[in-house]
Amino acid sequence: MKDLSSLQIKDIPDPWQRGIEGGWDVIDGARMEQDQTLEADVVIVGSGAGGGVSAEILAQAGLKVVVVEAGRLHSSDEFNMQEDRAYRNLYQEAGAMATADGGISILQGRAVGGSTVVNWTSSFRTPEQTLDYWRDTFGVQDLDRSALDPWFARMEERLKISTWTREPNANNDVLRRGCEAMGWHWERIPRNVSGCLDIGYCGMGCPVNAKQSMLVTTLPGALDAGATLVHSCPAEQLELDGDRVRAVRCRPLDAERRPTGATLTILADQVVAAGGAIHTPGLLLRSGVPDPHGRVGKRTFLHVTSSALGFFEQEIAGYYGAPQSTYSDEFVWRDGVTGPMGYKLEVMPMHPGFMAGLATGFGQEHREQMERLPWTSAALGIMRDGFHEDSPGGEVKLRDDGSPMLEYPLTDYVLDGARRSLIAQTEMLFAGGAKSVRPRHGDAREYTSLAQAKKGIEELRFEPYFVTLGSAHVMGGCAMGSDRQHGLVDDRGRYHHLANLHVFDGSAFPTSLGVNPQLSIYALAARNASRLADELTG
Repeated sequence: MKDLSSLQIKDIPDPWQRGIEGGWDVIDGARMEQDQTLEADVVIVGSGAGGGVSAEILAQAGLKVVVVEAGRLHSSDEFNMQEDRAYRNLYQEAGAMATADGGISILQGRAVGGSTVVNWTSSFRTPEQTLDYWRDTFGVQDLDRSALDPWFARMEERLKISTWTREPNANNDVLRRGCEAMGWHWERIPRNVSGCLDIGYCGMGCPVNAKQSMLVTTLPGALDAGATLVHSCPAEQLELDGDRVRAVRCRPLDAERRPTGATLTILADQVVAAGGAIHTPGLLLRSGVPDPHGRVGKRTFLHVTSSALGFFEQEIAGYYGAPQSTYSDEFVWRDGVTGPMGYKLEVMPMHPGFMAGLATGFGQEHREQMERLPWTSAALGIMRDGFHEDSPGGEVKLRDDGSPMLEYPLTDYVLDGARRSLIAQTEMLFAGGAKSVRPRHGDAREYTSLAQAKKGIEELRFEPYFVTLGSAHVMGGCAMGSDRQHGLVDDRGRYHHLANLHVFDGSAFPTSLGVNPQLSIYALAARNASRLADELTG
C-alpha cells in the first residue's frame, strides 16, 4: 500500500491565491447582489478545455476578454483527496448526472477549469479515420491531420503532454498483460502532467498542481494578460439583435447555488460558447437562436462506456497511481469505420466512493464486493458512437426550468457494441490473471472461466437498465458541417446563422472521436481562437 504521509501538499503554493493577491481580475458571482454590466471585445461562456485555451490566446492578442463560468473557483488549497467533497464541489449534479431516463450515468466537471480539473489526463490526437469521416460525410473542410498536427503539437508543448513512461499501477498493468497474452495492440497513454507524484487522485482535483488543467495553465495565462473571470455565474441567455448577439445575460449564484437576485449583463463584440456539449446547446436553446433546420442539440454523443470487474489473488490497489496509463485500440477500427461499433479498452480509477456506485449486486453481495476492492481490477470499453445510421446519438432538450438534459436512446446497434465490448474486457481480464470476472450487468454472475463468461454474456438481456453504462465524454450537439441543413458551425467554429457567435468546444464535433476528447478540443480551440484573434486585431 502506498504511503502518502510524506507528501508536503500544504507546502505547494496555490497559484490562484497568489494571482488574486497580485491583481488578477476575478469576480465571485456569489457576492453579486446588485445588477451589473461588463463590456468586452470577447465574452467566453465556459472555462474548460475550449474556453480556457481560447481565453489565453485572445487575451494575449490584446483583446479585452471576459470569461464567465457557472461553477465556483476551487483550487489546490482545497483539493484534499476526499471523494465526498470533490464530487459535491467539482462535478455536475454532484457526480450523479445521467441521461434523461437514467440509463447512462455521465461524469462532467462543474468548476473553474471545467472537466479538465477532474479528468484522468489521457490525451490523444484525433484519429485520421474520424477526420476523414467528417470530411466525406459532413463536408468538414481543412481538418485533416496535416492541418491539425501543428496545433496538436502546440498544445502538447503548452500543456506538457507526453507519453507516460513510469511503471503503470497494477490496474493498468492488468490491461498490458492481458493484451500481450491475447496478442492485442496496447500502448502507453500520453498525459498532460508535469511533476506528477503518481498519487492517483486526478478525479478529485490535483493537490500538487501537476495536472496541466486549464486551472493552472491557460486561465492564469489569460488573467496575466488582463482577462476577467466571473465564476459562480451561469450564462442564462444570449440577447439577440438582428443577426448578432448583443449581450450575454447571466444569473449569479450564491455559495449554495441559489440565485442572489442580481443579473450580470456582459456586452461584447464577439461571443464564444464553450460550455460543453450539454450546456452549450442548452444555452442556444434557451436563447432561441436562429436554427432553421432544427439542429441545435441534435446528434449529441457520449462514447457510451461498458465495464467489467476482475478479481485477483494479488493486490491491485487501483486507487493509487496514475488512473489511466495504458490502452488498447485493438477493436476501435477492426470492423471498419461504419461497421459494428468499435471500442477502445482502458481502465478506470477505483476509489471506494466511486466504486461503491459501480459495484454490482445488493446488500451482502455488494458489501462483499467492496471488501474485495484492493484485489479488484476495473476495465472499460469506450464505444465510438455516431459513425452508423443506427447510432444517431442523443438530443439535448430543456426541462421546464430551462436547464438542459440529454435524451439518449439505446439502439440495438449500441447495445450490441456493449455486448461485444464486455466479452473483450472479460477476455483481457482473464488473460491478465483474473481468477474470476463479473461484467457490470444487472443479471450477470461472477464467472470463473472464460468459456463460462462468454456463454453467460451471450445469454444476458442487452436492454436499457439491464446493462450498466456510463460516460465521461460528451460531444456534439452543435455539429460542424459545410451543409447548413445539417451543420450549425463551419470548420472555424463560426455559427452559420449569427454573425458574431462562435462555438469553441466539443459540441462542434459531428460524431464522437474514438479517443478521449480533451486534446482534440484543445487543438481545435487553439486554431479557431488564433484565427479569430487575427481577424479582430488585423
